[in-house]
Order: sequence, then C-alpha cells, then structure tokens
Amino acid sequence: MAEKKRVKYFIVDAFAESAFKGNPAAVCFLDDDNERDDAWLQSLAAEFNLSETCFLTPIIGDFPRFRLRWFTPVAEVDLCGHATLASAHVLFSTGLIDSETVEFDTLSGALTAKHLKIDDEIELDFPVVPTFEVNYIDDDLSLFSKALNGAAIVDVKATKKDILVVLSSWEAVIDLKPRLDEISKCPCEGMMVTASASAGSTFDFCSRYFAPRFGINEDPVTGSAHCALAHYWSLKMNKCDFFAYQVLSLHRYT
Repeated sequence: MAEKKRVKYFIVDAFAESAFKGNPAAVCFLDDDNERDDAWLQSLAAEFNLSETCFLTPIIGDFPRFRLRWFTPVAEVDLCGHATLASAHVLFSTGLIDSETVEFDTLSGALTAKHLKIDDEIELDFPVVPTFEVNYIDDDLSLFSKALNGAAIVDVKATKKDILVVLSSWEAVIDLKPRLDEISKCPCEGMMVTASASAGSTFDFCSRYFAPRFGINEDPVTGSAHCALAHYWSLKMNKCDFFAYQVLSLHRYT
C-alpha cells in the first residue's frame, strides 16, 4: 500500500493583530490523496490540543468551495467562528485561491467568507443561532448558580446545545470565578456568560465562554457563541449591529 501524502497545516492566531494572542486554530488541508478517517482527525485534534483544529477538503466546481470540519480536542462540533476565520485567512493570504470569496460546506450549512481588500479584512456570513426560554427546574438553576460560584443571575436562555447566562454587570462577568467541575455537570455542551456594557462604553456587551466537557475550559474568542449572543441582545437592545468584547481569564477558576 502506498504511503499517504503528508497533511499540510497552518497554525493561525485568529482575532488578533500579532502572534500569540487571540484564539489559535490549526488549519489542515486534505484531498483525495490524503483523506483520513474520523478517528484519525480526532486524534490529530487531540495532539494539537488547541480549542479547534479544522480540516479543509476542496470541492471541485466553478468557484472556490471547501468542505470544512471542526474538532475540539475531544469531539467534532457543528460551528466554529475563529477556525473558519483562520481557514479563510490562510486561503486568501497564501494565494491558494484566486478569488476574494470562498464558500465552506459545513455541518451548519454553507458559510461564506469575503476578503475586503480595502481594509484587508475578512467578512464572515454566519447563521443566527436562536435563543429561547426553557423552564428549568430549581435543581438546574441551583446548579447554574453553583457553577458560577454564586454570581447573581439575571436571566437564563438556551440554544440547541448551549446555555446563555446573563449576569448583573460587566464587572460581574470580568470578575467571575467559575467552577469548571460544576459547569461540566450542567445540561449543555457549553456555557455563555454575558452582560450589557456599562454606560458610556464603546462596547454593547461582553461575554465569556466555557466548555470543559469538550476540552475547552475557557475559549479566548468564540465566534459561534456570538451567533447566539447577537440574537439575545438584539431582542433586548432593539438593534442588529454590535461591538462586542470577550473576556478571557486564565487565573480565575476554582
């Protein structure tokens, strides 16, 4: 049996202007000569041990189109913002495609990335993730409170897979010392914690995202979470354009 071709990959710090900041993702390229099974893809993601490792496979057609899959160190996920941005950056910046637009075929449907040459920026077209009411029992609400170390909870919403918890203030989100072991017990894949910005702030809201069950204690920047956060805050603030801030603390866990 012929040896399979080596997999070419890039490590990209997304949502950052310099190295070693933002949210890192591994962008790996597959084709017919080096297609691998799911177990191999998951093993590679575990070895990279980044919040996301993604795999691009070209789809033959009239315009640039790729199959895109995302893996945390422990599981495949349906949607990931920063790894999609990282993939688009690699394609545009290395000249691998001769186009200012690329389409990704994903578990969340077709996603489009556009290269805006004037500002050298990338625009992503992502789906809205609706948030909705859930009638949690008292035990669930007690678990949420315990997971957030007794922080005052103002509101709780859900998506199909995540929980969105609203705290009383921007400062409460920043100073939060979550209990990751308790978050792992909550009935969700990940937990968004958010609050509106203080009066006079240039931001509209802030957030943090925890998914210890998926090998991500805290994600530095979570594009997919903002698909739900934008929906929630649009209903609260009656607007559609937001300037959001995601907090990251590496030393506030209990």
